[in-house]
Amino acid sequence: LEAAGILRELANYLDANIPSLELIASSIGFVSAVIDNVPLVAATMGMYDLTSYPMDAEFWQLVAFCAGTGGSMLVIGSAAGVAFMGMEKVDFFWYMRK
Repeated sequence: LEAAGILRELANYLDANIPSLELIASSIGFVSAVIDNVPLVAATMGMYDLTSYPMDAEFWQLVAFCAGTGGSMLVIGSAAGVAFMGMEKVDFFWYMRK
């Protein structure tokens, strides 16, 4: 995706349509509830280069925080939630209905 330029286009779209970096990082956190955190953050690193946002910039810290905590918004996003589903024989659709 990065080599094809799709990640850069996605970053341009987010920059144009979402007014602040905090909201962009928050939206990445919401997406991490469905998509695994590690590839999502790796894709984000391909979207925004280090010349625009240097290492340890506030943006990267916020992305790490939002992606890490956003992954636990749904029961399937955390190890404890998956263990709960296995031990109690709860499926994801039951969880979503409740």
